[in-house]
Amino acid sequence: MFNIISRPPIYDQDAVQPMRDELIAVGFEELLSPEDVDKAINVKDDKVILVMINSVCGCAAGSARPGISLALQNKVIPDKLYTAFAGQERDAVEKVRWYIGNFPPSSPSIAIFKNGSLIYFLQRFEIEGRRAEEIADTLTQAFDELCSAKGPSISPGEFAQVMHAKMCGSKIPLFKG
Repeated sequence: MFNIISRPPIYDQDAVQPMRDELIAVGFEELLSPEDVDKAINVKDDKVILVMINSVCGCAAGSARPGISLALQNKVIPDKLYTAFAGQERDAVEKVRWYIGNFPPSSPSIAIFKNGSLIYFLQRFEIEGRRAEEIADTLTQAFDELCSAKGPSISPGEFAQVMHAKMCGSKIPLFKG
């Protein structure tokens, strides 16, 4: 949901809601503040944590969201699923990027952590120009290697009902709040 407790969002919140809903529908929790990010990532419990930095970018995020949703139908998935939205919860995304470390800012992107440390990172340039199925194949390989939680994140019937946001980021109105 909307969060205006720090720097204001860049994009209109109603316009990006379908992009949020798409990930929430497959089991993601939103990280709305730097404190949320710390509580999610800085945990030493041997659980595998996936964080997707969501984005309005139609060409990359428009494939990344369906790709990650499809990957979460795998028999092995991360223990916890989180998302922070670039251009929306700006301070939360900045904190996720701090945990990612020496990679340049990248949105969309997908990071996997264990015990507070980055163990896998899929950057925007590795997402752009790829179909959702290709992204899902890349992610399921990582899940098979790094994860042990039982998948899928939602039932196949529920997955069939997920609506994928197909919007061009250049058409998303700016926040005027």
